[in-house]
This record gives sequence, C-alpha cells and structure tokens, in this order.
Amino acid sequence: MQQQVARGRATSSSAGESLKAAARARRGGGRSWSYTLTSWLGLVPFLLFCLLFEILPAIIIIQGSFSDDTTGAPTLDNYRHMFSSENIHAFQNSISISLVTALIGGGIGALAAYGVYNLRTGWLRNLLIGFSSIAANWAGVPLAFAFVATLGVTGFVTAALQNWLHFNLYNLGFSLYSFWGLVLVYVYFQLPLMILVTLPALSALRPEWREAATNLGASNFTYWRRVGLPILFPSLIGATMLLFANSFGAFATAYALAQGAINLVPIQMDYVVNGNVTVDFGLGNALAVGMIVVLLVAVSLYTTMLRRVSRWQGR
Repeated sequence: MQQQVARGRATSSSAGESLKAAARARRGGGRSWSYTLTSWLGLVPFLLFCLLFEILPAIIIIQGSFSDDTTGAPTLDNYRHMFSSENIHAFQNSISISLVTALIGGGIGALAAYGVYNLRTGWLRNLLIGFSSIAANWAGVPLAFAFVATLGVTGFVTAALQNWLHFNLYNLGFSLYSFWGLVLVYVYFQLPLMILVTLPALSALRPEWREAATNLGASNFTYWRRVGLPILFPSLIGATMLLFANSFGAFATAYALAQGAINLVPIQMDYVVNGNVTVDFGLGNALAVGMIVVLLVAVSLYTTMLRRVSRWQGR
C-alpha cells in the first residue's frame, strides 16, 4: 500500500514537473515571438529607407532606360547609344582609373595600416586613425581646389619647385588635369579608406597563430607567407573592391578637375542630363544602369571575400 502511494506521489510530481516545463516553454516561446516582432519593428525604418531611396530609384532608372525620351514608348535605342564609341570610352576610362587607384591605394594603404596597427604609442595611433577618417570623407570640389592650389599650374608646390630648383613639373609631362593627375587626387581619399578597412582585419589575426608558427620554427617571413597573408588575402581583395566602387562613383572631384580633359561615365551622365544643347534622360538612365552593373560585380566580389573572412573569424 505504501509502495502504491509512493508511486502515485512520484507520478504526480513528474506530471507537475512536465506541466511546469510546458508552461516555461510556452512562456519562452512567447518571449521569442515578442523578441522577433520587436526586431522586425526595429527594421521597419531601415526597410522604408531602402525602399524609398534605393529600390524605387533603381526601378525608376531601369524603367527609364527602356523608354523613349520623347514619346515614352518602350525602346532599346538608349542602350544602342550607350554602346557608342564615346560612351564605351567613358566606361573604359572610369574602370581604368578605378582599378589603378584601388590597386595603388590598396597596396600602400595595407602597408600603412600594418604600420598603424603596430604602433605602441596610443595617442599617435588614435591621431592617425582620426586623420584617416577625415581624409577618407574629404572629397569633391574642396579637395579638387586644394590640389589645384598645391599642384596646379601656379600652385604652391609647382611655384616652389620652379623658384628653388628651377624646373617645372608641367614641362616634364606632369599635369594635374590628366589621367595620372586625377589618380593622384583619388589616392588621397582611397589610401586612408584602405587603412580604416584593413585595421579590423589585422586585429582579427589571433596571437596564438603567430605563437604556433614561431614554436614550429617559422620565421617572420614564413609566417606572413604561409599564415598571415593567406588569411588576410580575402579581406584585402574585398577592401580593394570597395575602393574600386568608391572611385567608380566619384563625380565632383573629377568634374572640378578635368571635366573637359577626361571622359568619365559620371561626367558623361551629367552632359546628357544637364547639357546646354541636348538633353537625353533615356541615355542618362542607360548609363546609370551600366554603372549599376559594374558596381554590382564589384560588390558581389566584396561580399564573397567577406564571407570567406567570416569563416576564419568564427562568425
């Protein structure tokens, strides 16, 4: 009889525990649902921003690229005009200057980032990071005027070299208003951007990897060749693609410096949309779609490299 009573108590206690566990699960499920709902509500402003300022403009541009500028009828003439020699040359110039500045800014910026990363003086490191943040965002017409005042035909450095060393940069073939002059100006904001993007990747290198390589007898060169650079390579490629996209979409600096000397896609778009003689919004939309395609390729490569980096960082 006592055994039956004990079994009944055990059964009732286990049933009570099961009910409590079910209630906790229901409460936990309710909390998770409320947490998910709150998260989605927090995303609503961001989704609205993307819809109004990114998705809808892109749809309007794509639709306009297939419409006749006068009648509004569907047409492919805008893309036929886009593939003319002048516009193809503009794409070639834009891609070339973006690749050159991305490679130069990426290479020098990666070395500079490693130097900043190894600094033992905290205030100097913070000063360089702060300056990089300012320089990476200082572009457009003020940057162009600053370089004109420094390296223009009558700029400070040009005049100083002429007066002190008796040679003129422009007589040697240099011109601020040429392709390589524009490259020099672009590198000004590409290099600090590379520093800012590369520093987190360098911080993600785990100290135990270097310790393990040193314990196995690897030199510093061997560590970077076998461990450090292979791990950083996706981050460096992704950062270089980010520099490419940043340079490809730049407009104000190039327009202020070399609007008549260098044919670039953003400048060509400005000509066909705000031209004094003819206005062709359809061609401008087609050029914008071409830029979107090129940038999508760069961003796709950037996200692919970022995904590979996430594996090493355990995310």
